[in-house]
Amino acid sequence: MRVRLIAHVPFAGVLAAAIWIRVIAVLGYPAPLWAGDSKSYLDAAIELRPGESRPSGYPILLWLIEPFHSFTVVVSVQHAIGVLTGVLVYVLVVRAGRATWPLDEPGRLAWRVWLPAVLAAALTVPVLLPVHQISLEHMLMSDSLFAFLLLAAVTAALWRYRSTWWLGALAGMFAAFAALTRTAGLPLIAVILGAMLVRRAGWRACVSAAAAFALPIVGYMFWFQAEYGQFKMAKSDSIWLYGRTAAFADCAVIEPRPELRIMCPELTDPRVSPAFAVMWTKDSPFREIPGWVTGDEADRLAGEFAWAAIEKQPRDYLDVVVHDTLMAFRWDREPYPTPWTSPQYDFPKGESWKDEQALRAEKYDPDGAETRVVRPWADRVLAYQDGFAMPGAILGILLIGGLAGALPHIRSQGRWRPLGPVRHWGTGALLPWGTSLALLVIPAATADFDYRYVVPAVPFACLALGLALLPPPRRPRPPAAVPVPVEREPAKETAGAGRGA
Repeated sequence: MRVRLIAHVPFAGVLAAAIWIRVIAVLGYPAPLWAGDSKSYLDAAIELRPGESRPSGYPILLWLIEPFHSFTVVVSVQHAIGVLTGVLVYVLVVRAGRATWPLDEPGRLAWRVWLPAVLAAALTVPVLLPVHQISLEHMLMSDSLFAFLLLAAVTAALWRYRSTWWLGALAGMFAAFAALTRTAGLPLIAVILGAMLVRRAGWRACVSAAAAFALPIVGYMFWFQAEYGQFKMAKSDSIWLYGRTAAFADCAVIEPRPELRIMCPELTDPRVSPAFAVMWTKDSPFREIPGWVTGDEADRLAGEFAWAAIEKQPRDYLDVVVHDTLMAFRWDREPYPTPWTSPQYDFPKGESWKDEQALRAEKYDPDGAETRVVRPWADRVLAYQDGFAMPGAILGILLIGGLAGALPHIRSQGRWRPLGPVRHWGTGALLPWGTSLALLVIPAATADFDYRYVVPAVPFACLALGLALLPPPRRPRPPAAVPVPVEREPAKETAGAGRGA
């Protein structure tokens, strides 16, 4: 027992450092960092209604915290969620390691306890300590909550090899909550169910996962219908895909009908990404359409144009998706999608602001609407920010290592069938690995690249590498042969034995 407790000391050190920098961040910046989507999230929370352009899972969290009337409480809760994300990675890797290394030889107890704990602690460092993980938790945005809910779904799906119905239900429920927080989570239920089927989790677990996923989604759509008269999750389903196609759409190739020609992108500012330009700048065609991006006409025209562009220019669409996905692995960050967007993901050096957005925020927190910089705590955060940013190339290394480590497990599973429940841990790495890659590809394929979309992919890449690095399960040893005693017949007396005596 003492060895087991001491083995957690490395993770305790990582956890202490993670909590320390988050406490300093809250002291230095008592109010959240703001981004373009923050106002819409806050409006949906104050009015408790479905968002028009995105689901309201995150506003529901803000609504639950609203009785405190404190943005400091909001960022503290979000930092706690970020810490719990790292804890989930640690717990699952340690559990998998101890299942892979059964403690059947007392002489090897120490290293079989220490190795999984040290490996898991090291893999929580990219989840808990990089500054952009911390700054994203400090933003009034949905990403940290989304990553935690999706990781909880993956954890439930991997917790046991032969999953129970209630573990399947937990996986489906958390996946549904993640999808209601960010629509990028919707297709990931297919990844989870596919992994459960490959691992032969059982039909009860799979059906429970599908049902537990569908019920919250359908319930939310009924709520949306009651508010807006449409049975869907958002009014503007297609405008994001239209923004994606703006980078390559050529109306000379598409040849749209006259009514659709208004959607042909006309870009005038090379500093801004095409997707951002056609959505939010003066170049946006939605300015000429009644109802702007949330109108029915805008969604209809955007969807028709986007699918026509993909159909007529599939190679160009694929090139854009691959290019934007690979941007996640660059060493340095570029000013993308605009020169003023990427700096929003850093802790600012200075001044407060007061505008219409701040006045709206005062309805939530009368005292904490303005961005405040409190010294000397903020100076320590800024010093930390200068030295603890994780380059995107590290995420690429994590993903390559996770895939390379998982392949031997897959091949060995096809050759022999070991006894016990340890077979799934190596191949189980494919679920978080696929989830991490999907979190990078889905935004690149359906909207646009943004650096805040990279951060939620990191915990899954770390988890995949941790499971993949575990040694393959040992072939069960055949029982040792027990020698069978041979009974000897008593010696016969010779004819003259008695007379000779």
